Amino acid sequence: MLEHQWSQSVSWTCSTDEPVETVSVRSAGVNSINTHPKEDSMATKAELIDAVADTAGVSKADAERTLGAFFDHVVTSTKSGEKVAWPGFGSFSTTKRSARTGRNPQTGAPVQIKASTAMKFSASSTLKTALNGK
Repeated sequence: MLEHQWSQSVSWTCSTDEPVETVSVRSAGVNSINTHPKEDSMATKAELIDAVADTAGVSKADAERTLGAFFDHVVTSTKSGEKVAWPGFGSFSTTKRSARTGRNPQTGAPVQIKASTAMKFSASSTLKTALNGK
């Protein structure tokens, strides 16, 4: 794993030679660069299990088994071509991606990309309304 620690201060001056603004920049490492504004608030598996257990009033073990069974069912069903829907939330399905020619971004050389199956989630109109406050 690549790790790099650095810290730097930058000062700008205006024509009166008075400091206008000082900015301190610190990075904990290459792998800690936050590219998504909400990435720090993403729930871990343990946090999700804790939240479901607390909300449903069940043990963490029961919540983990239930969530595991749900995700196993979604994978098994969609893998066989079925659509799994939860009214008011959304639906899970798969989509086929055909083989295609891509490009290596560093060299520009053509690269053959194999056909694949991807998971797709479509939010219900109820969920979209809840998220957008309309």
